[in-house]
Amino acid sequence: MIQGTLTNEAVDAVYSNEVGSAAADSINTVAEATQQSINWFDMAQYGGWIMVILAIMLAGACYIFFARIAVLKRATREDKQFMAHIRDFIHEGKIDSALNLCKKTDTPSAHMIQTGITRIGRPMQDVQVAVENVGNLEVGRLEKGLVIMATIAAGAPMLGFLGTVLGMVQTFYNMAETSGGVIEISALSQGMYQAMVTTIGGLIVGILAMFAYNYLVARIDRVVRLLESRTMEFMDLLNEPA
Repeated sequence: MIQGTLTNEAVDAVYSNEVGSAAADSINTVAEATQQSINWFDMAQYGGWIMVILAIMLAGACYIFFARIAVLKRATREDKQFMAHIRDFIHEGKIDSALNLCKKTDTPSAHMIQTGITRIGRPMQDVQVAVENVGNLEVGRLEKGLVIMATIAAGAPMLGFLGTVLGMVQTFYNMAETSGGVIEISALSQGMYQAMVTTIGGLIVGILAMFAYNYLVARIDRVVRLLESRTMEFMDLLNEPA
């Protein structure tokens, strides 16, 4: 009886060791597969010509973004005492000094004030209309390229989905052309890769462009509020008693 019990325990021990060894081997295999890095460049090549277009769109979006950021930084770079100096020059009758200060400042708000100064002496309504027109032109310059950015944000995912459809069509075409009813995975891999890779590429480009577009719009809105504030300050300045 004791011998039978020992034999069963030995069998259980051997079985447990084998199961544990098999589990450890499985875990090691999964870990090694996980540690293998994906070569994104090689994978992107399966996307074909659509990935080339997406790369061009991404490059264009990056160029527009950084170019607009530089312009917006210059637009908001202004001396805090700018309007105070303009007020002093106008009250002292130094119109040329006020114009020179606007030219040196070279910001959208300075361009508006410069136009308003050149209209001093005309009806207030004419002065305000001239200042607002210049402000609208300056805002239009700040928004240059945003339409392209919005188009990239909306078009890149659609282009990626087009690649997905083309990839699936290629896959089913290869399946239909296979003779003998035997389908190899290697014959379908290119179409499947194109289907998945272009979707990922389109979504990445579209998401980045969308966030960049919204950020630029928020920065431009901040500049617009600054221009409106400067317009009000300038009109109030002209209405002040001498």
